[in-house]
Amino acid sequence: MRFNTLDEWLRWQESLHSSEIDMGLGRVREVADRMGLLKPSATVVTVAGTNGKGSCVTSLQSLLNVSGLNVVSYTSPHLLRYNERIRLDGKPAADALICAAFERIDQARQDPLKGDISLTYFEFGTLAAISVAATEAVDYLLLEVGLGGRLDAVNILDADVAVVTSIAQDHEAWLGADLSVIGREKAGVFRAGRPAICASADVPSSVRAWAEELGASYIAAEEGLSWRCEGAVWHWSGLDSMGQVFSLRDLPLPALPLPSVAAAIQAFVCLGESMTAQHCSALASLSLSGRAQCFERDGVPIILDVGHNPAAAAYLAERLDTDGCSGDTYFVVAMMSDKDISAVLAPLLPLAKGVYLAELTGNARAASVAQMRAALAACDQYDQFDLSEPGTVVDSLLAALETAESGDRVVVAGSFFTVAEALSYLNLEV
Repeated sequence: MRFNTLDEWLRWQESLHSSEIDMGLGRVREVADRMGLLKPSATVVTVAGTNGKGSCVTSLQSLLNVSGLNVVSYTSPHLLRYNERIRLDGKPAADALICAAFERIDQARQDPLKGDISLTYFEFGTLAAISVAATEAVDYLLLEVGLGGRLDAVNILDADVAVVTSIAQDHEAWLGADLSVIGREKAGVFRAGRPAICASADVPSSVRAWAEELGASYIAAEEGLSWRCEGAVWHWSGLDSMGQVFSLRDLPLPALPLPSVAAAIQAFVCLGESMTAQHCSALASLSLSGRAQCFERDGVPIILDVGHNPAAAAYLAERLDTDGCSGDTYFVVAMMSDKDISAVLAPLLPLAKGVYLAELTGNARAASVAQMRAALAACDQYDQFDLSEPGTVVDSLLAALETAESGDRVVVAGSFFTVAEALSYLNLEV
């Protein structure tokens, strides 16, 4: 084996390819073909979208597990440990299992006659997840798209069911700002004659157009799929595997976003699986680290959320407003410099009593406090809240907790890196 530890493998992968992101399927498909991975025995579900992908994967994985089915799920990025990306029945894969997969990939990408095939960090991870699913002989393989859809590494496999959770602007440097183009890229995971689910009614027409051009079985929010809240419960309606209307009533409200959960139920039903009372009950316990994750420290609620684009921030703001707070809300924020910082912060500021701008030391992509302060100055509510002195995420969190009184809450948000630092300090498991 080239390396003995997972950390060694990952450090090597980070510098193996000439660029961190290299969209295209040629290289990764060739290696997968050499490994015999292009036609897996597991049923494949691919989930694309701007926001809500991880919640959809987690929901579907839980439903399948309740049925006694074995599942490998692949998501990204991770918060604390790389192993979070590849899960077996919800539990992070062991180092040894991932390292063995990396070794198989490394052997397959080498060719003394044609030359070695270079793979990105993400492509290695994608192939490892597919390889683990093969060696563990699981029933289902759930793949979350990393970026876009059509040219993302997970799209080397034909999805038996494909989901697009939402369409919004993010990763503009790679996907551009045209929502029609973004929608077409994400709809690239659809396949002819197979269910293509869209969890949002607010998507560009290019999503439906591509599904129709392919001949996919398109099921979308307000077009066969619907849900509504009624007090402490919610109701779901969709299409079964035969295309007939199928409804569920009085479901317990989950902690995860309803569109993602609704799409997961639709995918589950399209796969020919049956929703029982046990499945419905399981929805109440759904959770995912860093997605409006809430707990208490010394009586003060702390909410962690990885949202880092305007649509995700708007959803978080709506959720915080709905949940309510008898006191004040303090935000601890650190973001990446390539994000639209003003647009992300704008929906959160009306709820803020104070904002703690934090530094992500050692992260080359991170926005400086000066950049974030300038972005805040462009927001209408700039003079309506207290702005603290800058510090690390942990320093800022401690300062916010020291300021907070009974009835107040602290929200840590802005990026996966921000939430990861808070999780690590608070010694919370993922």
